[in-house]
Amino acid sequence: MAIFTTTAQHAAVNSGQFDYSFFLPNAPPLMRKPPPTTKGQSNMKMILETLPNRGDTAKSVMMLWVLSQRYSTFVPLGHYPERFSEPAVKKMIEQFQAELSDISEAISARNSGLDRPYTYLDPAHIENSIAT
Repeated sequence: MAIFTTTAQHAAVNSGQFDYSFFLPNAPPLMRKPPPTTKGQSNMKMILETLPNRGDTAKSVMMLWVLSQRYSTFVPLGHYPERFSEPAVKKMIEQFQAELSDISEAISARNSGLDRPYTYLDPAHIENSIAT
């Protein structure tokens, strides 16, 4: 569970934040007024007064962009530079990397015809750890 949480789940949740939330009405980080409590009472003026102002929007978009960036120290899932020297362990790592490569190729093939490919869970794009 810990490995899933710190790799795949983190990639699925974190990597797409900017893509999904860049259009702030999709997921506003704050609201300047309470949401309506009665159906049919909202209008465009009320919605615009409720959404974040330009300054808060800019700050939110910058934060989302920073959180979604790949770090210069990015290490792909399954790569452990200089961590193991035992032949049996190295063989297991090579097998794991081969399986991840196969998965990555399958995802790339599935995404090839899509207008908006889903790459967040492609092993080639998943960080080995959330600790960067």
